[in-house]
Amino acid sequence: MFAVLKTGGKQYKVQAGDVLRVEKLAANAGDKIQFNEILMVGGDTVTVGSPTVAGAGVVAEVIDQIKGEKTIHYVKRRRKHSSQRTKGHRQQLTLVRVTEVLASGAETSGVAAATGTADARRAAHNAEAAPVAAEAPAKPKRAKKAAEAVAE
Repeated sequence: MFAVLKTGGKQYKVQAGDVLRVEKLAANAGDKIQFNEILMVGGDTVTVGSPTVAGAGVVAEVIDQIKGEKTIHYVKRRRKHSSQRTKGHRQQLTLVRVTEVLASGAETSGVAAATGTADARRAAHNAEAAPVAAEAPAKPKRAKKAAEAVAE
């Protein structure tokens, strides 16, 4: 059985036992995660989602957090400008091994959903911002002046 899943803006065709390099996920080595954005499930019968297959999931185990190969960005201005610039970048990736493909019943599997680090930061930020500060108490001098004005 195989599935086409979407994570990190990319699509992957996977089956049990596959090892993938996906964009960094908020999980540690050894954690079990579940991808819930499944676009297609195949095997004896093929199910294509619109846009996703309801109840389907892919369970995977995080092997390690790694960095991709270094990409070098080299800029050189030509002719009379004698300037050059070199910048490097290594993309942060998560290495995962697919353990099973679930055609249905993914909601009741009890495995944590795979979320990217940006989603995790956004959720943590929203959780902290949830308690709304109480209204500030009135200033004592203004309250005293207002009481005197009402009394007159």
